[in-house]
Amino acid sequence: MPARCSGICCAVALSGGALLLGLLPMSAAAAVQPPDFEAPFRCGQDWRAETRSGHSPSVYSVDFNRDDDYRASVRASAPGVVTTVGDTGSTSYGKYIRVSHSRGWESVYAHLDAQFVVVGQRVDQGAMIGLLGSSGGSTGPHLHFEERRDTAVVPAVFHGSQLVYNTTIRSHNCGDAPIAGNWRGDRRTEVGVFRPLKDTNAFRLRKGRGTADVIRFGASGDLPVVGDWDGDGRTGVGVWNRTTRTFSLRADGGGIRTISLGKIRDVPVTGDWNGNGRTDVGVFSPRRQSFLLRAADGSTTRIKFGRVGSIPVTGDWDGDGRTDVGVYDKATSSWTLRLRTGQVRTASFGRGGLPVAGDWDGDGSESPGSWRTSNAVFLLRNQPDLFRHRFGLARH
Repeated sequence: MPARCSGICCAVALSGGALLLGLLPMSAAAAVQPPDFEAPFRCGQDWRAETRSGHSPSVYSVDFNRDDDYRASVRASAPGVVTTVGDTGSTSYGKYIRVSHSRGWESVYAHLDAQFVVVGQRVDQGAMIGLLGSSGGSTGPHLHFEERRDTAVVPAVFHGSQLVYNTTIRSHNCGDAPIAGNWRGDRRTEVGVFRPLKDTNAFRLRKGRGTADVIRFGASGDLPVVGDWDGDGRTGVGVWNRTTRTFSLRADGGGIRTISLGKIRDVPVTGDWNGNGRTDVGVFSPRRQSFLLRAADGSTTRIKFGRVGSIPVTGDWDGDGRTDVGVYDKATSSWTLRLRTGQVRTASFGRGGLPVAGDWDGDGSESPGSWRTSNAVFLLRNQPDLFRHRFGLARH
């Protein structure tokens, strides 16, 4: 039998200490267009989505179960900002996370075993935010999930359709993410996308008009990184695993090198920190608002830069052959770029998109770019030009 909440195990205090126990009428919920919610699990997985009469705080809450689901990865259902990382102890939600989306929408993830995000952190759809557990008032491992509009729990919608409760659904949380690299070794940066699949991942690398290479690499749940790992002038692919905190870097010949670095709440970054022609690894810590950059000899340098909600970006902003750090604020579409001298440059580019940086014209310095999830179009800034490439799959 699937594990379920007991009594009011899933009620939680809202602002002002009030408990939300009421329901939003179906007609009112349907009148408001929700964000692009997807099931809060990795691409292609099947989950039983249940509710029951008296389910607290609402019959529209969802209890997710599947076989051997304890410590399964829990993903952000839609892009947003983490507003709560809480723990109610042995009652109610236990360890839970609340993510704020646009127009008053929220999603709630409860009874977690582990939490991988911090308050104020911006997460993309599909980002691993925690592990399924049985904390709080749970009687067994499961994920208690809610979609809320103006604090009221509303009928869940996934992949554009209202959930049919007490059925098994498949996760379509499979959205592309932008990447960029010198795939051809010609000094110019090309675009690409990273696509999570059920059991692996696909790197799709654009190599000119109408051509692309596809490289399957890494396990489901890995985060993408790219770099010239062996100094041959061409960018290779790699991944970072959050639970093991390990980089796996794939050379052109297929060889794989592994490096351990970071903590579970970090975000991976890469760059040629010393200008020797080989890419090294690093991480950005939202909790500490700092970059930790690793040199080839294993030594590390910490740079305090950015904010908790920043999206880290790296690039050679001044053309000196060394990669610098920077951050992108999606709310304002602003880039804040730090040079090795400590000088800071700012730019506004890529409204509503995800950031990507590259040397789009081969002049030796890197510039901002953006990928829009709604239409899968890259906008690449190179003064005074603006390049456009449609590549990848738009999200639902």
